[in-house]
This record gives sequence, structure tokens and C-alpha cells, in this order.
Amino acid sequence: MNSITLNPTSHAQGEITLPGSKSISNRVLLLSALCQKGQVTRVRDVLDSDDTRVMLDALNVLGVSVTQTAAHDYDIIGTGGKFTNKDADLFMGNAGTAIRPLTAVLALQQGTYHLHGVPRMHERPIGDLLEALVQIGVQVEYTGNAGYPPFTLTPARIPEGDLSLSIKGNVSSQFLTAVLMAAPLLNRNVTIHVIGELISKPYIEITLNLMARFGVQVTRDGWSSFTIAAGSQYQSPKEIFVEGDASSASYFIALGAIGGGPIKIHGVGLSSIQGDVKFADAMQMMGANIMMGANWIEVRGVDEGGLRAIELDCNHIPDAAMTLATAALFAKGTTRLTNIASWRVKETDRLSAMATELRKVGASVVEGADFIEITPPTDDGWKHAEIDTYDDHRMAMCFSLVALSKVGVTINEPECVAKTFPTYFQVLQGLLK
Repeated sequence: MNSITLNPTSHAQGEITLPGSKSISNRVLLLSALCQKGQVTRVRDVLDSDDTRVMLDALNVLGVSVTQTAAHDYDIIGTGGKFTNKDADLFMGNAGTAIRPLTAVLALQQGTYHLHGVPRMHERPIGDLLEALVQIGVQVEYTGNAGYPPFTLTPARIPEGDLSLSIKGNVSSQFLTAVLMAAPLLNRNVTIHVIGELISKPYIEITLNLMARFGVQVTRDGWSSFTIAAGSQYQSPKEIFVEGDASSASYFIALGAIGGGPIKIHGVGLSSIQGDVKFADAMQMMGANIMMGANWIEVRGVDEGGLRAIELDCNHIPDAAMTLATAALFAKGTTRLTNIASWRVKETDRLSAMATELRKVGASVVEGADFIEITPPTDDGWKHAEIDTYDDHRMAMCFSLVALSKVGVTINEPECVAKTFPTYFQVLQGLLK
């Protein structure tokens, strides 16, 4: 088993520039491909990672013209929403931000498409998305377990006139994102009703923001329904920049708080469209000393008295909330993070995995269906642990913070960070002093 050992250190400082956002990269790549036929979009600062390669490979297989013009820049020629390849087998890895929106778009292509991925992808639910699409005539056949990949899409039988469909909001916001992004291809009035509470609302804000930048306005009734008007068409913005990944920023914000800083993070700030930038607010609640500009965040340790435990509803920062769980190891008191049931359907069951690994370093942990409580180790209760990462990039990056304890940490299979941040450990070690 590959592993990396981070020796104990007490200080971290320096400057970093974040890689591009995974969520924005994959949305923008697909939207560029759906623009009016022949329109060219130059997409700059695309994240280079496993998940974005999955999307780029899929677009190539589907017949989209994609030309790499620089290390992180691509020219994509619009297809008018109609892919030339009507029969394709697509390997989607474990990329939720690729398979969910592509599924909705492919379901409307009047072709035959088989989608599959790594074993964990075949355990990640997609049934709620496909059930919503079936309401408007989409045809799907599961080739494994019903409600999960792998599956095959065949030509849809979409009725005439305006369309209305309902979709559950309490499992993954990516399902609603997928239907929203595909709806303009139907060229009629489409209303999407959300059943139950919508989780991870800031990710829907990202989707709506980017659709607007590509010329499609969505009319909404709060978080309960969304309408896309007939005649809506994606128009190329000609050039679009992918901002830095706010979820990745969370590790360095916590690092600067626990390790004293200063750490300056370039690529996200007050102008960010990503909800996970609100992680900075959560760390300020814990006592972190943080300053922000339009495109940067700087962390200079903590206020007098050190980090303190908090209780927080994390629906608005589901990915970055994982970093709060490891930051809680350094806080006084018991931290309680709630409304995080979505952790269970991510790259691994993150609630169970986080509880298991936090206990390894000496923390006391209570795990619930949708919450976690962390009480840090006593001064002499810290344990050097080998952290299992479950092929989950965020597990590896979160637990790297334990390097700032007096025992250090060993991270197993650290290469899993390639999903969103291939150079993470090199960047991290440049900041640890």
C-alpha cells in the first residue's frame, strides 16, 4: 500500500494558488459543448484532475470538437445541443459531476448510450434523477442494480407541449443541476418541481449562475420550482475563466488557523460563486483570524484563546464541512456538525469513514444518520495513526491537517487526491514549517 507520512510540525505559512474548481470546470465544459452549433468557447483555468478528464474524454467520444490550447485552456465548439455520436459506451470513473449532468443531456439525444464507472460509482444512487426524466418520456434500462449505474439510455419518447416533472431534493443537488442544464435542449416550457428539502443549495446557485453566463435564464419560485422557457438556447460567452476550487481552499484556511499562518490563498474570495467559500465564516466562528479580498483569502492563526468548538448546520457547505471535522481535533469542546446525510452517498460513506478515522487519532466521536460530534483527544491522548482514505480525495486532504498535532500522521493511498488536486501533498509540504 502506498502511503505518505507527515512528521509532526507546529507551524504553517506561505502562499498558494488554487487549482480550478471541479464543479465549475465540468459544468462549463458541458455547457460549452451545448452552445449553438459552431460557436467556439475558450475555457480557461480548467482543473486538471481525474474527474475533468472523465468529462473531456466523454465529450471527445460523443463527437464534440475539443482542442487543448494551453496547459489548462480548451477551445470547445458548440454542437447546438446535438451530439454527432448517437451510440456510445462511456466510462465515467467515479465522477459525480460528470455522470449526473451528462446522463440528463444524453437522455434527450435520441441515441443509445451505456454509462458505467468504477465499483464505487455503481454504489452511488442515480435513480432519483432517472425517475424524474422518465416522467417526460426518457427510456432507461439498468444493467446492474436498479437505481444505480451501470445503465443504458435509449431514444426518448417525449410528449408534445409544455413539460413538468418532479425531482427529489434530499439526496444530491447534482440531480437538479443535471435536469436544469439539460432542460433548454427540449425547446419548450419546462417546469421542475423539487420534492422535499433541497440540500446543497449553493451548488444550484453555481448552476444557475453559469447557465445565465451562457445565455439561459431560469425563473424560480424559491427552492421549490424552476422554469426554463421555450426557445432558451445556450450562447457562447466566447471566453470564460474557471475560478479556484473553494472546497480545496478549506484545507489551507484550516491549516493557517491551526498552524498560525500567515497563509494567503489565491483563486477564491469575496467574488466567488461557490458556496464553499462560506467555510471561512465557519472557521471564523471557531476563532480563526481571516481577511478576504475579491480573489484571495488570508489566514493569520486564531484569536486569543485558540480554536473553539461549534455547532453548525452544514447544508450550505457539505464538502468543506469535512474539513471542520478534522479542525475540530484542535478545538476546545465538542463540535457538532448536522444536516450532512449527503456525506453517505459521496465517493465513500464519508460519515462512517470520518468517524472511524477520527477515532484512530484519539478523538471521541458520535456518528448519527445525518450528524457527527467530535471531541478532541486529551493532550496525552493523541495517537499516530495510519489513515485509510477509501479512495476518497477529501479524506486524504482533511486528515493531512493532523500533521499539525504532536504525533503527525500517515496517509494511506495519498494518490487519490488526483480526483481534484493532484499536487496537493507537494503544495502542503511547501507550507509546513
